[in-house]
Amino acid sequence: MLRIKRLDIFIAKQFGLLFVGAFFICLFVLMMQFLWRYVDELIGKGLTLDVLAQFFWYMGLLLMPQAFPLAILLSSLIAYGNLGESSELTAIKAAGISLMQSMRSLIVIVVCIAGLSYYFQEVIGPMANKQFAQLLISMKQKSPELEIPEGIFYDGLPNTNLYVQRKDMQTGKLYNIMIYRQSGSYEDQAIILADSGMLQSTAEKKHLLLTLWSGEWFENMRSQDIGGTAEVPYRRETFCHKQILIDFDSGFNLADGDNISGSAKAKSTKKILHDLDSINQFNDSVGHRFYEEARFYALRMPTYTASDSAKLEEAVSAGEVEDFDTLYARLSEGQLREVSTTAARNAQSALNDVTMKSDYARYLHRQARMHQIEVVGKITLALSCIIFFFIGAPLGAIIRKGGLGVPVIISVVVFIVYYIFENSGVRMARDDNWAVWFGTTISTMVLAPLAVFFTYKANNDSTVFNVDAYRLLMMRMLGLRQKRNITRKEVIIDDPRYREDADRLQQISSDIRAYSEEHSLLHWPSPIKVFFHPGDDHQIEYISDQLEDIIEDLSYSRDRTILHELNHYPILATHAHTRPFRRKWMNIVAGLILPLGIFFYIRMLRFRLRLYKDLRDILATSEKIVPRALELAPSEQQPVTTTTTEETENI
Repeated sequence: MLRIKRLDIFIAKQFGLLFVGAFFICLFVLMMQFLWRYVDELIGKGLTLDVLAQFFWYMGLLLMPQAFPLAILLSSLIAYGNLGESSELTAIKAAGISLMQSMRSLIVIVVCIAGLSYYFQEVIGPMANKQFAQLLISMKQKSPELEIPEGIFYDGLPNTNLYVQRKDMQTGKLYNIMIYRQSGSYEDQAIILADSGMLQSTAEKKHLLLTLWSGEWFENMRSQDIGGTAEVPYRRETFCHKQILIDFDSGFNLADGDNISGSAKAKSTKKILHDLDSINQFNDSVGHRFYEEARFYALRMPTYTASDSAKLEEAVSAGEVEDFDTLYARLSEGQLREVSTTAARNAQSALNDVTMKSDYARYLHRQARMHQIEVVGKITLALSCIIFFFIGAPLGAIIRKGGLGVPVIISVVVFIVYYIFENSGVRMARDDNWAVWFGTTISTMVLAPLAVFFTYKANNDSTVFNVDAYRLLMMRMLGLRQKRNITRKEVIIDDPRYREDADRLQQISSDIRAYSEEHSLLHWPSPIKVFFHPGDDHQIEYISDQLEDIIEDLSYSRDRTILHELNHYPILATHAHTRPFRRKWMNIVAGLILPLGIFFYIRMLRFRLRLYKDLRDILATSEKIVPRALELAPSEQQPVTTTTTEETENI
């Protein structure tokens, strides 16, 4: 039976406090980022505090599901980073509790948060989306004079389309104005051109006053007012100054939500699946209708078989029937112009019809895809809470850094990667470039393997983010090495074995001289032996092991001279001077690839030259250390013969 232990409560408290703080921080950051998109709808509109409060309230409800995964990532990373930094995580593992066992209480909490995220998207999200969209539309209609864009037609005024080429933000004046007004049918419309103008609200906020300067007014008169004649009367007016009063309620009125409720974001999953069937059925009926129309026009067109074409060619060649070019050449100039105009008009009409049907079909299919994206997106966003936890907690256990430094940087990087894949996938799925299931789940497919990898590495105490390990690897690849840094020990229990170490250094010197006589390190070895034959140098490995053992023993010396000279001993590379890699197949591959083989061969020559210098440095350093070690050795021990400078020069 699952029992709640004190450790579970302790870790849950650590995570819970951090999660609450991180959640409000993340929500605030997301709201500020989201606010920049709608700052133009808020500034200068004269909105009351209750309207602004509703705006921020619904915005917060919309962004809560997005804040959950980021807060989980940040809080879990900080929580386990603090545990690792204070060595509490080490104590937990020393007690026989694995990382996964320590996370079991948090796993339950995170699953509950994921369920809460899905509940918000399923129940609260549709309502919040609908109310938020209503507020935005109402805000845009609050002061239309501030919403008029430059260079495009604005249809925010009733029965009026307004085009402004340029507007002055300081004075509110509009320049190069074009207005289309239509209060009834086609017979009752007007076109107004003006050099400049200004749009202002009246004092009672029930009308808009449009003041125009230096313009013309073109208008079709109502035909029913002229006795019902077939022709529509027309009038033209030139003016220097004119004012037009437009009915418009400038007070804040909540927009109608009927049109907004058709959006996929304003529906629950059950409603989306229900409407999706209706949408697909309607799309199929539209496509079938387009097909029937195309088939109908195709049946009306005459069809010709291969035999008919052959008969027609025979008749033309026999002179019984004239071909098209002959008939076309007989037409007069006016007839040619009329035929060409009619053909171009018919072709353009057919093209416009096909384009209209194509755009409408694309719009219908886009609506269906948006509903599918919304259904899958609710599941993937809730699932991202669990994925982010299994990224944050293992990373915190690996890097063992708490606070708001490294965890915040890692959290931001992970969330940016998630955000890029999520938005790119949704956009590609929405535009029908990718399948819906692929575009909406690509972020999950990218981050889920990372979560598994980090959890596995952290559970096995891996040093995947150990900077020193990567630095040493790069140094080995580039042929670099560290210098020794031996200092005097604070506490020394036993003195070094000076006599034994001097004997062993003497023996190493003899081995180095024998090795130098047997191997010519300054000669270029055969590439065949380097890449295709085994070449471990066991002599250098033995010399290196013996030397490191002696250095370790002498490092406990109190003598400053010996400690200083020990730092002059080089760290030997035991195999890089014989072949590039330890594994035979890797050497064969490197040798077969010519440019790569040349690089590794030159690198191997560099290591041979370095080994030659290192051996000389070892002999020279031993020549200084051996006499000093003999001086520090007990007097009853017998002296040994030391290496002379002349012998060192012979190497």
